[in-house]
Amino acid sequence: MTSTARFLNPSEAARQLGVSAKALRLYEERGLLAPARTAAGWRAYGPGEMARAAEIVELRALGLTLSELVRVFGGDARIMQRALAAHEASLGNRIGQLVDTLQKVRRLREELGQGEISAVAKIARLLKSINTIDVAFDLPWPWGGEHFELRDIRPLNYIVGPLGSGKTRLAMRLAEVLPDAAFIGLDRLTNNGETYRSGLDANSDLKSRVERTLASLVEDGGTASNTLIVLLAALETEGPAILVIDMLEQDLDTGTQEALIGHLRRRGPNARPLFFLTRSSAILDLASVGDDEAIIFCPANHSPPIRVAPYRGTTGYEAVATCLASPEVRARTAGIIARRWTS
Repeated sequence: MTSTARFLNPSEAARQLGVSAKALRLYEERGLLAPARTAAGWRAYGPGEMARAAEIVELRALGLTLSELVRVFGGDARIMQRALAAHEASLGNRIGQLVDTLQKVRRLREELGQGEISAVAKIARLLKSINTIDVAFDLPWPWGGEHFELRDIRPLNYIVGPLGSGKTRLAMRLAEVLPDAAFIGLDRLTNNGETYRSGLDANSDLKSRVERTLASLVEDGGTASNTLIVLLAALETEGPAILVIDMLEQDLDTGTQEALIGHLRRRGPNARPLFFLTRSSAILDLASVGDDEAIIFCPANHSPPIRVAPYRGTTGYEAVATCLASPEVRARTAGIIARRWTS
């Protein structure tokens, strides 16, 4: 460590990069960063590590998982090519939508300038088409029937809360009130997912899509399993406009969870919305939540659910963080928690 170089402690480095100190430790654990150490053993981030960390943050914003980043920095250009292609397609879709909307707005301005009153109704329809899906309903038990509204629904919507907070009931209620939605429960794992497996055997196109996605996830560090295949069958099946999934990470290892959430992020802003319960920090990495994602938190005291911004210091952030744990910790405590909860 030189005397002239500027070295930052973890808090300073995290603040400058716009991530959490926990994210920096996670990057280090995966071999992506190697901060220096002070004489007292504290981590210190110099210019080189800060530049590397900035690259990691930028690539994470493109939807790359940590497993993918390990391979990218190891020289695997295929991962980068695929991520950039997906990001380019997503940007192209957004541009296309904006251009189409801009053209409509210009035509309507011309009509209004010519005194056409009928343009007012067209404007109303246009604004309605621009708005995202909204939903409003009375909350089920264990709440007291409070009115609840959810606006600006994103492609990825995390539902988080402690045990007994009502998050599963909220998810099931959302599946009832959202237009053309379906609830994918944990019963998908019973009998080896026979229902979804039979659907694969009966639909060659669906089977082909699942096999392609499975191969991509395995290449990204995931592990092929019956649990993953059943989940992919549910995700790839055409039909419901919205899916609500109970415990997305159930029975999936760390690498598979990271590969899966990276895949879901790369679907782009026009993909059908997904709601899913999670308590995994690999699925919901608070340092990596993007503009197309939203966090819905169910408080332990059964106050109405709230939307939580993924920034330290915002309302609900710490409560959400305490609900999350690594897949390894979740696996170790799952049986203990289940026995306590049912006793």
